[in-house]
Amino acid sequence: MQSSAVFLIEFGCLILGLGLLGRFAGRFRFSPIPLYLLAGLAFGEGGLLPLGASEDFVAVGAEIGVILLLLMLGLEYTATDLVSHLRTHYPAGIIDAVLNALPGAILALLLGWGPVAAVVLAGVTWVSSSGVIAKILGDLGRLGNRETPAILSILVLEDLSMAVYLPIVTALLAGVGLAAGGVTLAIALGVLTLVLVLAVRFGRLVSRFVSSDDPEKLLLVVLGVTLVVAGVAQQLQVSAAVGAFLVGIALSGEVAEGATSLLAPLRDLFAAVFFVFFGLHTDPASIPPVLLPALALAAVTTATKIATGYWAARRAGIGPRGRWRAGGTLVARGEFSIVIAGLAVTSGIEPSLGPLATAYVLILVLLGPLTARWTEPLATRLTGRSRRRSAPVVPGSHEALDDQDTVGRT
Repeated sequence: MQSSAVFLIEFGCLILGLGLLGRFAGRFRFSPIPLYLLAGLAFGEGGLLPLGASEDFVAVGAEIGVILLLLMLGLEYTATDLVSHLRTHYPAGIIDAVLNALPGAILALLLGWGPVAAVVLAGVTWVSSSGVIAKILGDLGRLGNRETPAILSILVLEDLSMAVYLPIVTALLAGVGLAAGGVTLAIALGVLTLVLVLAVRFGRLVSRFVSSDDPEKLLLVVLGVTLVVAGVAQQLQVSAAVGAFLVGIALSGEVAEGATSLLAPLRDLFAAVFFVFFGLHTDPASIPPVLLPALALAAVTTATKIATGYWAARRAGIGPRGRWRAGGTLVARGEFSIVIAGLAVTSGIEPSLGPLATAYVLILVLLGPLTARWTEPLATRLTGRSRRRSAPVVPGSHEALDDQDTVGRT
């Protein structure tokens, strides 16, 4: 009875604290992710007040948080959208992977962490934060800008790539052999292809089966199906997160919209718990020794993300100012980086990987909104392409349209 009371007090204080941190972040219009990570550091190993009774429940909540994050991500896309993006924008996805995954892999190898840690850190540095970037675009009023589709195409390809990348990482961290890892990857690719085909051809039938006019029943069915599929996927070493992502893709139309509105509060709650859980397993004393590598990695991958966005926007025919805005907007890292690092921390492959990932994400989730706002003005000044110094813009050109898109928005 006493332990139950302690659990309720601990967990209640944790949720209350997260709510207050979220309100604080909302007031100053920045992502609450760094505050959640700092809260985990404060209440975890080596922190100010380590949690005891509620830690097991927080671990389960963190796993549900990852599943809901990926489910909601899948609900944002239809299978047709994903196939279209894959066909049209795959060169940008390749450039993105090469420029931003390699720095993480190289650093891990230079630090002597081995090839498995290199694959993990490559994923941490590769993937931008869809959630943070969506908030940035909304806050800056850029959702209607001409460069925004190029930004979104990069994010979509990264999300789709995770359906292949996560099973590979899961297999490597489990220590399975080359043959078993190949089987796992083949299963993941087969399931992904099958879900996309079924969603394109029979998505309405799947959505009709899940659909319900009663919000309570819709919530229970969608959540239940997602947890079952995630569990089966984890049993097959495919990754529970990928299973949840595929469920989201399979649902479309009114069902997807209804499920999104119903699940959003749950996603926010358990996602916050997930970030806290990651912080709980990171000793604050282990961060200072990896702070310099984290800063160096953040500096390099800030430059590579800006280059990625610039190239993608240029390929889409966007003017110079929009190219710089696209690059600066993509800098933020967040939920996916922590998900990938969390897999490595759980497996225990390299003790310093978790602290490095924590410091790296903290730096870039705070830097991301600044680069989104200031990359274009700074680049315009440095390159001498501001309106006052450049030749008159030809009406109807990409540059003219690009300038019009920024009026009153940046």
